[in-house]
Amino acid sequence: MIELIIGDDGIPRCSWGDAPEIYRRYHDDEWGQPVDDDGVLFEKLCLEGFQAGLSWLTILKRREGFRAAFQGFDIDGVAEMDESDVERLLQDTGIIRHRGKIESTINNARRAQEVIAELGTLGALVWSYEPEPGSSILEAHTAESTALSKDLKKRGFSFVGPTTAYAFMQAMGIVNDHLPDCHAWESVDRARASFVRPT
Repeated sequence: MIELIIGDDGIPRCSWGDAPEIYRRYHDDEWGQPVDDDGVLFEKLCLEGFQAGLSWLTILKRREGFRAAFQGFDIDGVAEMDESDVERLLQDTGIIRHRGKIESTINNARRAQEVIAELGTLGALVWSYEPEPGSSILEAHTAESTALSKDLKKRGFSFVGPTTAYAFMQAMGIVNDHLPDCHAWESVDRARASFVRPT
């Protein structure tokens, strides 16, 4: 259960985001801030897929390794990777060496290219599933994340189940799931209020 915690710096936070320091920085500065940049959206979608069955801390500690391995998550660059790259990355200790997830990242880059060709941006697709304000928070998945998951799967994306899709929506600011008394809730709320949704 997510609760409010007062950190050793006296600041109230969602309990998951207080410690260690790498979590605190991610919680305070990044999680929930609205994003429309396709490269950032693609990176987070892929990292959420890698996180399946693991802790997010495991992924955060390897984030720079993932960025190096996948060309900074440049969609076009990753889409050009092939089986030789898969074999190389299976030896890369800087990432999670899981063949299915590595292959999924390459596949998802190609599917993202198709979305961009159709809609103009990846952001236009994922933000179209933003729920109405006031929806319940901190669920494992929601009707909107289930619908986004189904859409992505229909388009050929993989490792994008409803729970993964909702974690992605939380992280990218498509919802504000900071606890209302968390210090970050207000800054995320302001950012979302002024954010121009991609269409």
